[in-house]
Amino acid sequence: QVQLRESVPGLVKPSQTLSLTCTLSGGSITTNSYYWSWIRQPPGKGLEWVGAIAYSGSTYYSPSLKSRTSISRDTSKNQFILQLNFVTPEDTAVYYCARLGSMGLYDYWGQGTQVTVSS
Repeated sequence: QVQLRESVPGLVKPSQTLSLTCTLSGGSITTNSYYWSWIRQPPGKGLEWVGAIAYSGSTYYSPSLKSRTSISRDTSKNQFILQLNFVTPEDTAVYYCARLGSMGLYDYWGQGTQVTVSS
């Protein structure tokens, strides 16, 4: 059974780098056709796609966050990692990792991790 689990970063201060890790079990991040995504939900707002890394290792980013975002992977640990630089309080959100399946649907989600940016 596929399961995704986000790390818990806790409190991050403005201008610091947020780093989140998503660990996959019950599958492989190199399996053909899957895209491993980061999605966030600020308080009182809808879901916002942050970016993704494909099974091939190719990366894709939201245009509004691209200059501050990096997504990488560690295939030996079956993990993909989000780094968001120069965070501000506007980056406060619940961050989810999710799998985009071959049917174009997000079929597996992590439980979400709260990220609070505050001094």
